[in-house]
Amino acid sequence: MSLASVCVFCGASTGSHPAYREAAQALGRALAERKLTLVYGGGAVGLMGIVADAALAAGGEVIGIIPQSLKDKEIGHSGLTRLEVVDGMHARKARMAQLSDAFIALPGGLGTLEELFEVWTWGQLGYHSKPLGLLEVNGFYSKLTGFLDHIVGEGFVRGPHRDMLQVSESPHHLLDALDEWQPSVQPKWAEQKPS
Repeated sequence: MSLASVCVFCGASTGSHPAYREAAQALGRALAERKLTLVYGGGAVGLMGIVADAALAAGGEVIGIIPQSLKDKEIGHSGLTRLEVVDGMHARKARMAQLSDAFIALPGGLGTLEELFEVWTWGQLGYHSKPLGLLEVNGFYSKLTGFLDHIVGEGFVRGPHRDMLQVSESPHHLLDALDEWQPSVQPKWAEQKPS
């Protein structure tokens, strides 16, 4: 699979540690250096604004997707290559997924986690076969990845579905892993035998 665009999920806040800002800047630069289009939530604040600004400053293309109801609250970024305003959150997520070849989650809050888990579930169910990853920053996702391993051990997620999620502390290594990723599992429901 050859990537042309990557969707980044991240916070509308910058978080409490400078490492989060630095990681967003590094990821934005890495995307631009590889000539990968950044697709994201369209905001100008928090890590959203930082990753977009870094990609733009490095000469990258950035497409933002933002609901009309959040355009003022999240301060829609006015300097993007393209900003699309959509009707709501469902339309936002569907459009970001449509435009993207892969997905990365930077640190963020409930919205970031919800976006990551929704697109992961879509992959598990066979709605897409696009890679996804976590950019691990300052141990931010360590407890989450431990919990994910726990639910595999408890029989609620199959190992191959857990392995759909790539994790790295380096933007470049994560992008390499996403670019090299190959779908290796059947959709969840295809593996179950009828009762």
